[in-house]
Amino acid sequence: VDREQLCELKAACLLNYELVLENPLELYRVEFKVLDINDNSPSFPLSEYHINVPEFLSPGARFTLPNAQDLDEGTNSVQNYTLSPDEHFHLEMRTRGDGSKYPELVLKKALDREQQATHRLVLTAKDGGDPPKSGDVPVIVTVLDTNDNAPEFEHSVYRASILENSPSGTLVVQVHATDLDEGPNGEVRYSFSNTTSADLQRMFLIHPHTGEVTVNGILAVQRPLLEMLIEARDNGAFGMSSTAKLLVEITDVNNHGPEITITSLSSPIPEDAVPGTVIALLSIMDKDPGENGKVTCQIPDNLPFQLKPSLENYYSLVTSGLLDREVISGYNITITATDLGSPPITTQKTLWVQISDVNDNPPVFTADTFDVFVEENNPLGAFLYQVSASDPDMGENGRVSYMLRNSTVAGSALASLLSVSLVNGSIYAKCAFDFEQLKSFYFQVEAKDNGSPALTAAITVNVYISDQNDNAPAILYPTSQNGSVAVEVVPRLADEDYLVTKVVADDEDNAQNAWLSYHLAHSSDSTLFHLASHSGELRTTRSMRSTDFLKHKVVVVVRDHGNPPLSSTVTVGILLADTLPQALPDFDDSGEPPPLLNATNIYLIVSLACVSCIFAVFLLFLAVVRL
Repeated sequence: VDREQLCELKAACLLNYELVLENPLELYRVEFKVLDINDNSPSFPLSEYHINVPEFLSPGARFTLPNAQDLDEGTNSVQNYTLSPDEHFHLEMRTRGDGSKYPELVLKKALDREQQATHRLVLTAKDGGDPPKSGDVPVIVTVLDTNDNAPEFEHSVYRASILENSPSGTLVVQVHATDLDEGPNGEVRYSFSNTTSADLQRMFLIHPHTGEVTVNGILAVQRPLLEMLIEARDNGAFGMSSTAKLLVEITDVNNHGPEITITSLSSPIPEDAVPGTVIALLSIMDKDPGENGKVTCQIPDNLPFQLKPSLENYYSLVTSGLLDREVISGYNITITATDLGSPPITTQKTLWVQISDVNDNPPVFTADTFDVFVEENNPLGAFLYQVSASDPDMGENGRVSYMLRNSTVAGSALASLLSVSLVNGSIYAKCAFDFEQLKSFYFQVEAKDNGSPALTAAITVNVYISDQNDNAPAILYPTSQNGSVAVEVVPRLADEDYLVTKVVADDEDNAQNAWLSYHLAHSSDSTLFHLASHSGELRTTRSMRSTDFLKHKVVVVVRDHGNPPLSSTVTVGILLADTLPQALPDFDDSGEPPPLLNATNIYLIVSLACVSCIFAVFLLFLAVVRL
């Protein structure tokens, strides 16, 4: 560490650093003070100095000697000067009006150029280090015969103040020195002393005749006070000179805007970040001193963020409200820094803060319930419905899968009836439904995202099974056993519209598939019976006659209204008798019951009876004759 290189001529050498710790994010200020050691020897600007001394000067005449420079500070800088022994000269230290000291060469014995025209002296500058360091420079004194008065400044120290943005040519100060000599020996020329730094000599100009000091170019300095030495030398053959100190105070103007530096930035940040979470550390500096360097900082009010002062010139950007990525996925935060100068200067810097997703939204269905209608006798694997849920989260947090919630339907596990696609929510049938056994049921489909922890939602699906005409009507009455025909006994002389029987049937189907109608498919005597199509009542069309057959057969068809319709038949045997016979007659398949008594049959019976009587009488006659 080289203090002289880092801090030049500053009285205290301080190095300021900022230490940023992450996870957790913290900021510390570190200040180093570099202590000086005596590592620089005093040095003189020139390798040797020449002084012209008129020989007629009386003892006590004084000549300004060069000041040595030592980059060290305090006691390590130049503390005293010594001069090599000489019978004509000795060294004295003088003090200027500002308290600074400088060496002067004092004549203690009159000179005689004819005896010695040149005196070679050695000027030594020593610092106060331990051990001390020193620097030497030869001082060559030339004895002259003329010009015995040096110019004298009106003031030993000149003070001036200018604005730091003063344009080139601005007058700083005008110095003036007088020389009591006449002619060329009394004409004074002004210049900067060799001990004035080259940077300052380029920054300012001094008019050699008028002594006006003006600005030359831009005042690119950071020190508020500049120190220069001005030399006044006459135009004598052996010019004499004197020096005065010029102190120039640079008055600051607000010509620097605030500088915003992002020290640390955390982006993206999770949307569930709690208020007060630190997002970024900012450093805001203004090179101007005083009020011109004080800065206020702000961000827009409509953002869920705020700036909090941290260390000096540092701010923390923290969250001040809740974040929701599904509403706003990122923020452009414009930081505005304004100094307190007049007029103020404003600087802006924009930060992009991205909001990362967390699994804070469950899947959402478009409705609470869905109704599904499916026909019975469906094929296996038939598509029934597709449920869909949306999740506004991103990536895996928004990827939805579907499953059936465990339940039973009519005593069977739901998984044996249905299946659902894990990916798209399509529901399929795993069996054929039967409306006559299961008319409706409901179940729940669960949608689950892939976040951690996973969030779920459920929807109720109502399944309604619609009927198909898959059941023929069932005859409940009259019934037959073992394939025999059902027999109904009707009085022999029954009146017209006599209720023979009523056909009763049922259909397990629903709606129009179960609407039944009754029809006569066949009747042994179509003029004797009629059937009510809606009630199934079989009645006589007219009164019975003695000539009617005693045995009749009727075929009744029961038909539903399905598409296509289904039907069932029943055969009813009708016996005309006043009393119930002990044995029921058989009914042939022809459907034409044989007549019990008609004219032909009576004739045959009478003839057979007559023949039998004659034969019996003949046999009786033969027996009597034989006996």
